[in-house]
Amino acid sequence: MTKISGLDVDLQRMVAPVPIWRSRVTVDDWLTAAVAVREVGGRLLALWGGAPAEGASVCAAYVTLDGLLWLELPLHGGQTAYPDLVPVFPAAARMQRAAAELSGLHAEGAKDQRPWLNHGAWPVDYFPLRHDTDTAPAFADAPLQDYAFVHVEGDGVHEIAVGPVHAGVIEPGHFRFSVVGEKVLRLEQRLGYTHKGIEQRMTQLPPMQAYRLAGRVSGDSTVAYAWAYCMALESAATCELAPRAACLRALMLERERVANHLGDLGALGNDAAFAFGLAQFSRLREDWLRLSRDAFGHRLMMDCVVPGGVAGDIDPGQIDRLRRQCDDVAREVKTLHAVYDEHAGLQDRFMTTGRVSPALAAQLGLTGLAGRASGQAWDLRCDHPWPPYDLLQVKMATHRNGDVAARVAMRFEEVLESLRLIREILEKLPAGPVRQALGLPDHATRGAGWVEGWRGELFVALELDDAASQHRIRRCHCHDPSWQNWPVLEHAVIGNIVPDFPLINKSFNLSYSGQDL
Repeated sequence: MTKISGLDVDLQRMVAPVPIWRSRVTVDDWLTAAVAVREVGGRLLALWGGAPAEGASVCAAYVTLDGLLWLELPLHGGQTAYPDLVPVFPAAARMQRAAAELSGLHAEGAKDQRPWLNHGAWPVDYFPLRHDTDTAPAFADAPLQDYAFVHVEGDGVHEIAVGPVHAGVIEPGHFRFSVVGEKVLRLEQRLGYTHKGIEQRMTQLPPMQAYRLAGRVSGDSTVAYAWAYCMALESAATCELAPRAACLRALMLERERVANHLGDLGALGNDAAFAFGLAQFSRLREDWLRLSRDAFGHRLMMDCVVPGGVAGDIDPGQIDRLRRQCDDVAREVKTLHAVYDEHAGLQDRFMTTGRVSPALAAQLGLTGLAGRASGQAWDLRCDHPWPPYDLLQVKMATHRNGDVAARVAMRFEEVLESLRLIREILEKLPAGPVRQALGLPDHATRGAGWVEGWRGELFVALELDDAASQHRIRRCHCHDPSWQNWPVLEHAVIGNIVPDFPLINKSFNLSYSGQDL
C-alpha cells in the first residue's frame, strides 16, 4: 500500500509481522479517508483518543485488503472536536462516545452524545486519559445519572429490564427490551458497569511489564491480548521472534480458541434445554484446560506470552500428550456434531433464530466468528498470516445464514481446524530459543499488534516515550471485536421471542470486560 485513492498522504509501513501502515491526516482528510476505505470494501477496526507529545489527537484503524491503516488526526490549539464517522461506519458510534468520556474528544455533529462508560462514578469534566489529569483524584459522592433509553410506543408495547446483575457468573450489563407479547421490537444495551481503568493504568507500568495487564483485558482471550501487546512492543523495538517462540504462541492461541468453542457449544446446547450437550462439552473443556495447566503452567495460559517470546518451553513428553489429546477431542467432537445436527429439538431452536443477513453484517461491521457466520469472509490468519500462520495454510470456515445454527456450525468447524493446526505445529516444531532480549530505541516510538483471537481480531496501539522518560507508555489502546458486535446483537434479536435471547446472546458470546477498559 503506497496511497489511498483520493487521499494525498504519506503512508509509512510499520515494522510488524502483519502489514500495518500509519499516517497523520488533516481534518479534511479524516472523512475522505473513511469514505475511501469504505469504497474499496474496507471497514473500521478501532477509534480512540491518541496521545501525541503535544496537544491531543484522535486515531482510527481501518482494515483493507492491503492490511491495517492507522490514521492520526492531530487537534491543535485546544481543539477537541473532529468529524463524525458514524455516517460512514456505524460501528464508530460507541467508540466515539468512549473517546469523549476518556479523552474529552467529541465527534462533531454526532447524534448520540449519551455517556457510555461513565455511570456517574466521575464528573463529566474529568477525562482519565488526558496527560494533565490527576490519576488519583478524590470525587465527592454523586447521584446516579439517568440514562436516556430509547422508548418504543404503541398499543401493547411494554418494556422488560434485564440486569445489570444477572443470574449467573457473568459480568454486569443492562438489556432493555421493548416487546409486544413475547415478540421483541427493540433491544437496547447499556454496558460499562465495571470500568476498570486499564488504559490509564497502562501508562503507569513499565513497557516490559504491561503485557501482564494486557492479558487481563478479557480473561477468555488472555493469549490473544498478550500476543497483540507483545507484537506492538516488539514492532516498536524492531524485534523479530524466534521461529520456535512463534510456534509456541500459535499453539497456545489455538488451544485458547478450542477451549472457548468447547465451552460455548455446551452452553448453547444447555440454553436449548439439551443438558447432555453441556455435560459432554464441559467434560472435554475441563480435560483441555487441565492439560494446558500441565504443559504451560496455567489453565488459561495466562502470562505465558511475554515480550520477546514465551515464558517457557515444553518437553517431548508434553508434546506427545498434546498430540494424543487432539486426536481424542477430534473424534468426540465429530460424534457430538452429528448428535447436534440430528437433534430435531436443537435444530428447531437454532435455525432462523437471531439471524443477521450478510448485507446487515457488512453495513454494521460484524466481525470475527459471528461475522464469518454471516458471510463476512475475513480471518486474519488467512488474509494476512503472520509467522507461523504463513506456513500453516489455515482453512477459513464461513456460512451465510447468519443465525444461531450458523454460529454453532462455525464453532464445530473451527474446533476441528484448530485441532489440525495444533497437530501440525507440534509435528513441525522447530528447535531454537523461546525468548530473546528486547531493547527499546532511544527515541519515542510507536508499535501495533493485530491478532485473530477466538472471538475475532484484536488490536493494540502502543505509543512510547523516549529513553529520557524511561520509555514510559504514553498511550496503549486495546481493542476487542465486541465493540463492533454488541450493537449487531441488538439487531439480531429483533423479531425473535424473549426466551430466545439467551440463546442468541450466547451464540455471539461477546465480552463485557473487553469493551470496558
